[in-house]
Amino acid sequence: MYTGGGDPKRSMELLWGVADKPRRGPKPRFTVEDIVGAAIELADVEGIDAVTMRAVASALGLTAMSLYGYVPGKAELVDLMVDRVHAELGPPETSGSGWRAELEAVAHQTWELHLRHPWLLQVSAVKPVLGPNVLAKWDNDLRAVDRLGLTPIEMDHVVTLVANYVHGAVRSAVDLRRVGQDTGQDNDEWWREYEPLFTELFDGERYPVAASVGEATDAEHYGPDAPLRAFEFGLARLLDGVAVLVDQAAHRSGPEADPL
Repeated sequence: MYTGGGDPKRSMELLWGVADKPRRGPKPRFTVEDIVGAAIELADVEGIDAVTMRAVASALGLTAMSLYGYVPGKAELVDLMVDRVHAELGPPETSGSGWRAELEAVAHQTWELHLRHPWLLQVSAVKPVLGPNVLAKWDNDLRAVDRLGLTPIEMDHVVTLVANYVHGAVRSAVDLRRVGQDTGQDNDEWWREYEPLFTELFDGERYPVAASVGEATDAEHYGPDAPLRAFEFGLARLLDGVAVLVDQAAHRSGPEADPL
C-alpha cells in the first residue's frame, strides 16, 4: 500500500478540510473524521490490509455504498489516516538542549508513533501525504537542524536520514511484538526453550568469534528491552555522523553558525 494514489483534487480537499457545498436533505450521520477514526482503529488491531471500504462501513453500521459519499475510496482514506495519526504529535519534548537532543527527541517521537500504529510500516510514503499534520511534523523535525549552517538540502537529508533509520529499527520491534502475540511466547521465553538444544550442537571452536560475542550478548538480544537498546545505540552512532556534518557546516559558515 502507498500514499498519494488517489484522486489528487479530492485527497487535498479532504486533507485540508475544504468543505463540499451544503446539500439538501437530512444531516449526515457521520463526519469524515468519524470515518477516518474507525479506519485507524481497525488498522491498529488488524493491519492496513483489513481496512476496506466494506469493513469500515460495517464498523460504523453503514453500507459500503454509503461510505463512498464521505470518502471516494481506500486510496484517499489511507492518506487521511496517515495524516490523522500525525495529529497526535506536537513539538517533541527534549531531555536536553541543542540539536542533538532535539533530533533524539524527534527519533523517539517517531519510534513511539509507529509502535502505536504499526500499520504505518505497511504504507509506503514515497509519494508523501501533503496534509497539515504530516507537514507540521516535517516542520518540527527541520527545526531541530535549523540555524546550524546546513544548506536546505542538507537539513532535509538529515531529517530524512533519521526518519529512515527509525523506520528500519522500529520494524524489528513491531515484528517481535507481533510474533509474540501470534505465538504466545516472547523472545526471552523462546530463547530459554532453544538455548539448551542449541548449546548441545554449537561448536565454539568452529565459530570462535561468534561464540565469544554470543556469550556476551545473550541478554542484549533476548531481553524485553532489546529492540529499544539496539535502537538507541544505532541512533547515537547515527548522530555521531551528523555531528561531523554540523562541524563541517560551522567551519564553512563561520562564527555566525550555531553548533549547539
